[in-house]
Parts: sequence; structure tokens; C-alpha cells
Amino acid sequence: MTTPADLETDAARLREAMVRALAENSVLGDPAWRKAVETVPRHRFVPGFYLPAAERDEHGLTVWEPVTATLDHDRWLAAAYSDTTLITQFDGVEPDWKRPTVRHGGAPTSSSTLPSLVVRMWDDADVHEGHTVLEIGTGTGYSTALACERLGSADVTSIEVDPHRLEEAAGALHGCGYTPSLAVADGLYGYWPEAAFDRIVAACSFRAVPPALIAQTRPGGKILLTLSGWLYGYARVLLTVAEDGTASGPLLPGTVSFMSARGHAAPAFGTPIHWSAGLPESPRTARRSPDRITAGTEQAFHLRFLAQSAVPNAQMTTDGDAMYLLDVVTGSVATLTPDDDGWAVRESGPVKLWERIEQVLDAYEAADAPGPQAFTLHVDGGGQHLRHPKLPDLPLPRP
Repeated sequence: MTTPADLETDAARLREAMVRALAENSVLGDPAWRKAVETVPRHRFVPGFYLPAAERDEHGLTVWEPVTATLDHDRWLAAAYSDTTLITQFDGVEPDWKRPTVRHGGAPTSSSTLPSLVVRMWDDADVHEGHTVLEIGTGTGYSTALACERLGSADVTSIEVDPHRLEEAAGALHGCGYTPSLAVADGLYGYWPEAAFDRIVAACSFRAVPPALIAQTRPGGKILLTLSGWLYGYARVLLTVAEDGTASGPLLPGTVSFMSARGHAAPAFGTPIHWSAGLPESPRTARRSPDRITAGTEQAFHLRFLAQSAVPNAQMTTDGDAMYLLDVVTGSVATLTPDDDGWAVRESGPVKLWERIEQVLDAYEAADAPGPQAFTLHVDGGGQHLRHPKLPDLPLPRP
């Protein structure tokens, strides 16, 4: 039987190994963040989580296996100190960790983000001693604990929209001696009682930058967040807030995705076959393959975000070989199906969805395929626009 002393000894050993691995991968270049990761006991923040099984079920759904110290102590502790995202909640419902069951499918709605990404987010936000910080999305509290270890609890505020999740995180934080300001609040509106902040870092994604975050950041302060949308295109942006209340900053390189803020999640769209009833019988041949935005490459990941900015209300799904683009706001629809000439496109509604995406892809190629860091997001009274010197402005949805 594992004793509490044995647990802490094993945890310290595994934590040391994790730190070495992160350092070898150039994640812990800042000694202060390395010390924080060396100190914070991640296992105390993840008493239960789900890991995916090696194979899907007969319906193609991911099989999620519960992992706790009671079910499999060694697997639980090893996973807690792996550089892995640990799913802690599905569909907004907290599991019963005393009697957890295997899950088939479901939408993850809370997790403990992989440690390398947590440190990368704090590091990319240029967080240093003396900064006051707002974290959006407390989750398990592990990321919050790292910030408290680095900055001191008094300078850290963390908000979470899920009351039960925050209660669990608060217990873990206080049990480890950390006392940040915690509140149940919607990240779309920041947290006025503790404003203004030097840094705001979001562990969820938004369709556009919430104006409250800019209003709650001191001039010269920075906001790091992930932009996403209903096509599940993602980009990270680091904004600097100016004296006049505008903000601008570059997209950051890399492929990072976060769960959507619940108010920005994609709406249900119904049955694709219903949408295709009014499509024209005569298709045209697509100029661009859908693989340009669906392939498992870093460039496709970036292109999906750019394409999404051109059709911000579109969602994408597949049925057999066919790909559907569905716009619940305008009622527009497009389908792409493979044929002898490549891909056949049928479109109807006020917005020609695939035609707009093709225009973005054409402009992207003409501009010599610029990477994310070549784009800048500008936020002012006229809206939010993604800009590149060789491309037309791409507006984000109105927040």
C-alpha cells in the first residue's frame, strides 16, 4: 500500500524527470518558470481525469478511460507528470470520481493543459515579477499555481465560469498554500473588481477579442489569447494596449488550440442532408481542394483560421466523401464532393461560402504563403481586423 510519504517521494521523482524533459525540449529557458514547475505538485490538481484508449469503438467514437489513484495508482501518477493534457470534464458535467465510468465520445469542457503549453503561455505573455495578472479559465488550478509560485498569490486573479470546477481548484490551491483571488465569472467580461491588469492570459479561445479585456488592461499591458471560430481554425495573438484604448499585436507561430469560451461555442446546425435540399443540380469545379484547410499540417492549420475569417459563421462537417459548409446565420450552404475533375462545388444562399474561401487561398498564394507571424491584429472603434501588407483585411466577428 502506498503511504502519503511514498506518494510525495514518487511524485517528486517524476516531477524532476518531467522538468528535465521540458528543459531538454527548450521549454524552461526562464529559470524562474523552471523553479515553479519544479515546485508545484501537479498531481494534487488532478485527482481524476480521462485518457483516450488506444482504439475507437465500433461507431468510431473515442473511448475515454477514467484514471484515478484508486483505479490505477501508477498510471495516474505517471500521467500527472507527463507533458499531456488531462481531460477532467465532458459536456459541462463534472464526473463522479468515486464511481467513474468509461465514456464513448463527448465534448471535453475542462482539462489540465499540458505543462509545456502552460509555461509557454505565461512566457509568451511576457509575465514577470511585479505584474498583476488575470487568468481566464482556472480549470484544475495547476496553471494558476505556477503563476502564484512565480509572482506571489497577491498579484494573481483567476476566474472560471464553472462553479464546481472553481471549487475543486480552490481546494487544491489552498491545500498547496496558494491564495490568489478566485471568482466564478465569465471570461468574456473579464473581472472588473480586480482591474486594471498588467497581463491577461486566457486558457480558452474566443471568436474575437472581448472589449472588456482591453478596457481592463493598463496602457502598455499585454493580452495573450487564442482566437478560434466555428470552422475550428485557431491562432494565438499577443496584443499590446495603447493609451487611447486601441490594441494591436502579432499572431504567434505554432499550432495551439483551446476549448471555446462557452458563450462563443458553435451552435448546433441540424442535419446536413436537410441543408443540401435546395442546392443547384449543376456544380462547378473547385479551384482549390478542401485538403488545403483540412490536412494535418501546420500550414493547413493556419489556412483554416484565415478561411474562417472570410466566412465567420460557417461550420464544416462531412458525410461520406462529401464536405458540407453550413452557415446558420445567413442560411448559406456549400457542398464539395470528389469527381473526375477534382472537387465538385454546389452553393446556395446569400454567401458563396467556398468561393469566399477560394478567394482567401488565392490571395494567400499570391502573397507568397505568409506564416502566422506575418499577420497583425488591430482592434479599435472600427472593429477587429487581421492585416498583412499583401492581403486584404480580414475582419473578425463583432464581439
